[in-house]
Amino acid sequence: MDGGAAAQAAANESIQYVTVVIGGQLFGLRISQVHDVFVPESVTRVPLAPPEVQGVLNLRGRIVTAINMRRRLSLPPLEGGQTMMAVGIEYKGESYGLVIDTVGEVLTLPGNSREPNPTNLDQRWAEISAGVHRLEGQLMVILDVERLLGAMMNEPLAA
Repeated sequence: MDGGAAAQAAANESIQYVTVVIGGQLFGLRISQVHDVFVPESVTRVPLAPPEVQGVLNLRGRIVTAINMRRRLSLPPLEGGQTMMAVGIEYKGESYGLVIDTVGEVLTLPGNSREPNPTNLDQRWAEISAGVHRLEGQLMVILDVERLLGAMMNEPLAA
């Protein structure tokens, strides 16, 4: 296969996404990036951690850093009584739990239906997005783990 044919074949491949909702917006994470879906319990606060770091927890013997996605996206906290959910991912050898509102279904979408971020996409979402998929009646923002965690973890420490 030449380069153009290989690129076309890759674009036609289907990609599976685990869908999650944060602040009423549908997001998708590549299923290959998701290790767990769990309810975060007994989260231990970490002194001097950035505000979006909710704390750390023990998940089957592994220390997981819980990232509160509502705080990360400057959204108000969930109303009382709603159970938080988390999606377990790994980034640069470390385990993270992205604390989200709800977990949806697994969607299989053609790779070539992904579009670049629309110019009117909320800036908070665009900063962590790898593009979008237009679904019936809604837009699914593709979460880019590299952009999400890379920006957070590379911030210089305050003097």
